[in-house]
Amino acid sequence: MGPAELSLQPWDPVSPQLAQAHGNVFTTWVGPTPVVVLSGFWVVKEALVSNSEQFSGRPLTPLFRDVFGERGVICSNGHTWRQQRRFCLATLRELGLGKLALELQLQGEAAELAEGFHQEQGRPFDPRVHIVTSTARVIGTLVFGCRFLLEDPFFQELIQAIDFGLAFVSTIWCRLYDRFPWAFHRLPGPHQEMFRYQKAVRGYICREISRHKLRTPEAPKEFISCYLAQITKATDDPVSTFNEENLIQVVVDLFLGGTDTTATTLCWALIYVVQHGAIRGKGAMDRELLPYTRTVREVQRLSRVVTTDAVRQCVTSTHVHGHPVPKAWQLSSAHRVFSELISAQHQGWVLGQLSSLSHTSSSLEGTIILSNLASVLYDPECWETPNNSTLATSWTRMETSWASVCLGDQLAWMELFLMFATLLRTFWFQLPEGSPGLRREYVFGGTRQPRPQKICAVPHLNCPNPGPGEEGA
Repeated sequence: MGPAELSLQPWDPVSPQLAQAHGNVFTTWVGPTPVVVLSGFWVVKEALVSNSEQFSGRPLTPLFRDVFGERGVICSNGHTWRQQRRFCLATLRELGLGKLALELQLQGEAAELAEGFHQEQGRPFDPRVHIVTSTARVIGTLVFGCRFLLEDPFFQELIQAIDFGLAFVSTIWCRLYDRFPWAFHRLPGPHQEMFRYQKAVRGYICREISRHKLRTPEAPKEFISCYLAQITKATDDPVSTFNEENLIQVVVDLFLGGTDTTATTLCWALIYVVQHGAIRGKGAMDRELLPYTRTVREVQRLSRVVTTDAVRQCVTSTHVHGHPVPKAWQLSSAHRVFSELISAQHQGWVLGQLSSLSHTSSSLEGTIILSNLASVLYDPECWETPNNSTLATSWTRMETSWASVCLGDQLAWMELFLMFATLLRTFWFQLPEGSPGLRREYVFGGTRQPRPQKICAVPHLNCPNPGPGEEGA
């Protein structure tokens, strides 16, 4: 699939129309960079699970490199990525994932979330503010060992930093920075706010690290103290990647990965509860009706909270679904210039990020891998009713055949279940009186977030019958 075919209109590389026209594995060019787009459950599983080592490269845009560096888990590669990820998984398990102590902590946070909704007294409000606060507090307790207070100035700045950073990556300023990093690093503009937040967050984490170094060995364990102990333990290891710079970035990664996706899923869940008025309030009141609280997985599928996997790069030549995927492509000068001209006509966040990568590569272009997760979540071969709510058996079949999981997967599902069940047990959710209707459009900010809109959370004792919903909409 050549660039000329894409030159007539703006395009989305993970559009279902492209997969229908060119198959589940096709190559397109973004500037001089070859991008292999993968669609469908079995193709994506073969790439991300069976060929995970071959596609383990993680190319960075200039902005990500300047803000995060090649450290931590999200932006690292090779030995650093493997060592940091393995430690994080083991430490999160040690700190209580799947254990009663953590579940009790999450129940307490769910109760605090419900109390925040109570304080709105049934008036219209945007639930995302309370939800993001609760999910960030969970990560904060796990990482720092203390619970943030709502009025804590740093906590407020941390939430603002997460929201700003996730929204910024879909703006034209991000693409301009990636095109001309040498200039924009010095020029004023909203991109400088990213570096201001980076400096503030890093400064706070550094102070927390210094404070933890003074703690006694008998003090309760949390992530930072476990990591500091690992740094000491690995002092004589010449290939160790455990150091304070990686620790700072891992903490940032945990907040980025553990706040936005969980909060966005819960926001979509409340929108679906409002839409289907008949199920409001049933969730955690009767054991037979518990499936209503298990629908948070289905919420992620239907709303397509994440549409693509992180951009990857092929580190060794391999095959996917019978198609050869070379490690690199040799380009002629004419093809490089022509592809640059074509790619300049297109818009879109995914394309902007891919195009940015082409400005950091050489004439021997490494192959970029883009996995279309939306096609996985709507694959008719795996889902009984892909465009409607799906039975739990489909989820079970998918989970048992997919070995790779997110770093905080278990924590996220515990958190979502307990918070969603608590809210359903406590409130009726409905639109404000006189509302023009439920908005199901999304805005992109790292995840597909529902557009800000106000709903009413009315305690059950004050509202024995459900109000107007959007059933059947």
